[in-house]
Amino acid sequence: MSSKVLFAPMAFTRYEKDQTLPAKFDRLLDKTGLDKVVKDKKVAIKMHVGSGLSYSTIAPIFIRILVSKIQAWGGKCFITDHNVLDRKPDERGYTEKILGCPIVDVCGATGNYMYEKKLDYRTFTVMDVAGNINDADVLIDFSHVKGHGTCGYGGACKNIAMGCVSQRTRRGIHGLEGGLLWDEEKCIHCDQCIESCNHNANKFTEDGKYDVFYHNCTFCQHCVKVCPTSAITMSEEGEAFDAFQEGMALSTKTVIDTFEPGTIYFINVLTQITALCDCWGLTTPALVPDIGIMASDDIVAIEKACLDAIKFEDLIPVGLPENFELGTEGHLFERLHHKNPFVQLNALERHGLGTQDYELEIVK
Repeated sequence: MSSKVLFAPMAFTRYEKDQTLPAKFDRLLDKTGLDKVVKDKKVAIKMHVGSGLSYSTIAPIFIRILVSKIQAWGGKCFITDHNVLDRKPDERGYTEKILGCPIVDVCGATGNYMYEKKLDYRTFTVMDVAGNINDADVLIDFSHVKGHGTCGYGGACKNIAMGCVSQRTRRGIHGLEGGLLWDEEKCIHCDQCIESCNHNANKFTEDGKYDVFYHNCTFCQHCVKVCPTSAITMSEEGEAFDAFQEGMALSTKTVIDTFEPGTIYFINVLTQITALCDCWGLTTPALVPDIGIMASDDIVAIEKACLDAIKFEDLIPVGLPENFELGTEGHLFERLHHKNPFVQLNALERHGLGTQDYELEIVK
């Protein structure tokens, strides 16, 4: 059975206020059924508040519309993200006065409020659900869609997996990154691997260890091919980069399992879709034209619908660095980051969190 995904498109037919995306978003929310879910409930709105010089995060007007709706329906809500104080959300217009509700850290003011959960996946054996997420009655996953260097695509899954947990959990998921194996005994520190990397993805640490920044790594294997002593090789999972996305899916499932059925809803904003995660603290030009906003109670369906809407044929060249060479196969994000973004969807579906079969309902 397919799941319903509501879609408020950017496309308009006339120059009138009710044809704009904020007006459509207001009408979309009326179709979600959230009015029956949030009444007299504590509602966590999880979003990314950006950092540094980023300006492509969700515009305050959409947040204010969502907050106003929840409050009108009798819910008590708050905005939340990790490391909120360090990110300085007020610099992007995210204040309680503007948005209409408090902005709090998922793990509390000290960053130490969390609930430990046990897992069994490779080195990822323990994770912490953020306390302010765990204690909420309802979770609205309000995500800005963009590319991501480690998993190809960042949407609803990444917003939960990496944002509703502790710093220890984020380290645990990132600890699953891999693909390049370094044999210290064979290495002669000739630096050819460093010089051959076109993406600033590797270095030698102060103590002489080979270090790879997998957000930037495209698995082009230049470092493997130029190494004169074969000190660098590819691991079996490196090319697909499945482990990180599996870890994200497990983290997402663990967070979702803390809520009662029917108390989590997903909203993905497809505007200013850039190549990099908002945590970089910068904004590059959009990769494709703005698409709109999607919403669903099925995380797998909404992620699939968003990826389907982002097409290589719509690529805006200025969204890429000058002289950047895209890959030749797969989704636009896979051609960009060389990681298949559908791996996380397959994992989410396998763990029973939804279906990739969906039907779009257009909100006009």
